[in-house]
Amino acid sequence: MDTKITSLEELKSFAAGEVVELPPFVEGHPLTVRMRRPSLMVLMKKGKIPNQLLNTANKLFTSTAGKDDYLSNPEFFAQTLEVMDILAEAALIEPSFKDVKEAGLEFTDEQYMAIFNYTQKGVEALKPFRTK
Repeated sequence: MDTKITSLEELKSFAAGEVVELPPFVEGHPLTVRMRRPSLMVLMKKGKIPNQLLNTANKLFTSTAGKDDYLSNPEFFAQTLEVMDILAEAALIEPSFKDVKEAGLEFTDEQYMAIFNYTQKGVEALKPFRTK
C-alpha cells in the first residue's frame, strides 16, 4: 500500500469545516450548518472551559457522566449545558453560535446532542439524526 502524504492545500481545506445537517428547529425545514471538530484539550489550554467546569467536561468527554452525577449534583445539569454551549460555539462556523443566539433561537436538546456527537466522532455520528 502506497501511503500519500496529505498536502498543505488539503490541510487548509479541513480548516473550512464540513457542511452537515442537524436536527431541524421546525419539521420539514432542515438545519444545514458548517462545523469543525474542536479539541477539548485546546479549549482547556485557551481557557475557554473555566476550571469549575473541567470536571463536568471530563465526565462528558470520557462518557463517565451517569445518573448519579445528575441526581447528587443539581448543578451538573447547568454545568453540562455550559460545556455544551462552549462546544457549540467552538464547533459552529456558519451560522456561528452567536448568529443563532442573536436570531432569538435556543438549540434543542437533540441539536445539542448532534453537535456534541459530531465533535466527538465526526459526520458518521450524525447518521441516526438523518431522516429520508
